[in-house]
Amino acid sequence: MWREKIMDILNFRIGTEEEADGSLHPIVTSGSAAFGILLRSALVMALAFAVIAITERRDLSWLFLFMLWGGAVYPGWKQYQAFEQRIKKIEEETICGSCKYFDEPSQLCRPYDEHVSKNYIPCEGKDWEAKKYEK
Repeated sequence: MWREKIMDILNFRIGTEEEADGSLHPIVTSGSAAFGILLRSALVMALAFAVIAITERRDLSWLFLFMLWGGAVYPGWKQYQAFEQRIKKIEEETICGSCKYFDEPSQLCRPYDEHVSKNYIPCEGKDWEAKKYEK
């Protein structure tokens, strides 16, 4: 339990969302993924400079590139994939996913300027308009 809380803090996950089976999953946004990558990159770089300055072993500085990938970029990439899966799930499970006013990257109903979720549809279906699909 405490490990999950620490990972939520480090990955900037916001709150939780209940799935159909009753399990709770953290809410991921594109902004939290990008901010997490930037902040973790800064922390890894500060650590790298501190260790190199203290130990004066510049020949091992290439190891920090692996730390940068493993500690900052890869977790952010996995978090962004979770964000994309959440968007697909919202598009499939709600009426908003097929509406022309649904803004996918921000999960937003544009006319109402409110976020869409599985449990909340801003217009309650009254202002729904189909997307125009071009072949």
